[in-house]
Amino acid sequence: MAANGDTLTSQGYIQHHLTNASIGEGFWTWHIDTLGWSIFLGLVFIMVFRSAAKKATVGVPGKFQCLIEMIIEFVGNSVKDTFHGRNPVIAPLALTIFVWVLLMNAMDWVPVDWIPTAASLIAGESWDTIASGNSHVYIKSVPTTDLNMTFGLSLGVFALMLYYSIKIKGLGGFLKELYAHPFNTPWLYWFNIILETIALVAKPVSLALRLFGNLYAGELIFILIAMIGVWQLPIHFVWAAFHLLVIPLQAFIFMMLTIVYLSMAHEDH
Repeated sequence: MAANGDTLTSQGYIQHHLTNASIGEGFWTWHIDTLGWSIFLGLVFIMVFRSAAKKATVGVPGKFQCLIEMIIEFVGNSVKDTFHGRNPVIAPLALTIFVWVLLMNAMDWVPVDWIPTAASLIAGESWDTIASGNSHVYIKSVPTTDLNMTFGLSLGVFALMLYYSIKIKGLGGFLKELYAHPFNTPWLYWFNIILETIALVAKPVSLALRLFGNLYAGELIFILIAMIGVWQLPIHFVWAAFHLLVIPLQAFIFMMLTIVYLSMAHEDH
């Protein structure tokens, strides 16, 4: 999708790349590109790690097995250092979150025009239509630049927080943490409820917005770089090199906060 088409303005170009492929209306709008890419990348994660498990050997491991073992060991050590309860679900959950979010973030490295152009050509549109900016095919290939995806992940973590809080502490213990902390005084219970409810709700909100904000900003810069035209690739790869830090870092932060929140849910005061 050329950025220098005669009828394609800068605003239109940016808007096109920031628009999701969707079906439905209103609240029931489904972003099918976000769903498709996230499911595809989740399957890639499952297939790669399954392949590594099937080919694993107790002898001298190959490079592929070493890489997978390093990732598992890294996540395992993070869980051991941060999670203070006893739950066999936490380590697999942390591994899934880290690798899945990492793969979704990594789609940011693909030049922004490649996938939309390929999708438009598959849909039967001509080069002239694509270059003029009149393409009706919309696709965003970075799921974590969609607020629906990041909130979906964070709400899943939030549901686990509530589940384990009630399971470990009991419903009474969970509610007592809301109304009797930090001031265990009856006439301040109403104030405690306000403070603790805000703190509780802020966890999934901040978790979702942090991941979304960083990836959305990075994607927007990639789009601005693509508007340069034929000279975009050298600059794209310079910015992509910087993203070698940002993309795994955001996956790591999301994983670590998930471990911390679930560790807090397991603490029985």
